Amino acid sequence: MSSRPTDPQLAISKGSLVLVTGANGFIASHVVKQLLEHGYKARGTVRSIERASWLPDFFNSRYGENSLELVEVKDMAADGAFDVAVQGTAGIIHTATPVMAIQDPNVAIPMVIAGTTNALKAAAKAGVKRFVLTSSSTAAASPQPNKVFPINPSVWNEDAVKAAWAPPPYEGVQRKLDVYSASKTQGEQAAWEYIKTENPDIVLNCILPNMNIGEILSIEHQGYPSTMSWIKALWGGFSAEGEADLKNNPSQYYINVDDNALVHVAALIFSDVVHERLFTFAYPYSWNTLLGIFRKLYPRRKFIDDIPNIGEDNSIVANERAEGLLKRLKGGKGWESLEDSVRFLTDKLAAES
Repeated sequence: MSSRPTDPQLAISKGSLVLVTGANGFIASHVVKQLLEHGYKARGTVRSIERASWLPDFFNSRYGENSLELVEVKDMAADGAFDVAVQGTAGIIHTATPVMAIQDPNVAIPMVIAGTTNALKAAAKAGVKRFVLTSSSTAAASPQPNKVFPINPSVWNEDAVKAAWAPPPYEGVQRKLDVYSASKTQGEQAAWEYIKTENPDIVLNCILPNMNIGEILSIEHQGYPSTMSWIKALWGGFSAEGEADLKNNPSQYYINVDDNALVHVAALIFSDVVHERLFTFAYPYSWNTLLGIFRKLYPRRKFIDDIPNIGEDNSIVANERAEGLLKRLKGGKGWESLEDSVRFLTDKLAAES
């Protein structure tokens, strides 16, 4: 049974157990961290407990025994995938997704949709009342440098869906991006459709983050996960094998990964956040913005020249609500700066060079 809140602001009382899917991921590991920081306990799903065995040791050594437990879910698209994992939890934060691992839309998109609806069905069967879905900025729109356009709760990335489902071949960087974007778009749409048609007693909130930058909890075990590999690639001048295409990544927004995790927590626990799409976009940036920070922080090191004609992100993002929730958990402080967000990694890279 879900815990009964004692704080009228809270839909889930402190000390409750929260399920985080894909707990070893970059964003998810910070969601676990912030749940523990704010007095909750966590259960994480992973595809392999053996490979993720470092996680409980990492968190339990910092927050006390039994702060985090793991449950193995090998295939989130399998029927009933989360039925066991959700038992005894008060809320679910569903972050698990195959991040640009599959380029065939016939495989990738149904997998994300099934994983999302499976998690919602498990929540409904178990009587869980609060559910947060990690969507993506690309569920609303792909980056479009130098174009002024809105990103708000009514916007969906139908262009990416159309491009993703175009006939094969399913090859190339852009196709991979379109399939990922479409999987997040249609995965989130499936979640809202489930709430609309099935009408479960569940509050669904969706978080749409842009590029996450910040602390890697364990480089030893996580490497340079997700978008943090982009920062490492820029630091090295896109010189390593397979990095050349990253140079063409368009300008967009960043979000500090802990800020993103905190908005996830707020969307789960605050009773006044009900069926919302929350945009965790801090401020726009480009490769050249980051290169300027690198040069400022490490003036003796040589970096590549600014990239010409890179453009700017001029989208108009409805991010005020997300930042307002963030401030409630940070004592009034808003988004972390890009410099502070990137410095965790660059200080390490500078020390190694």
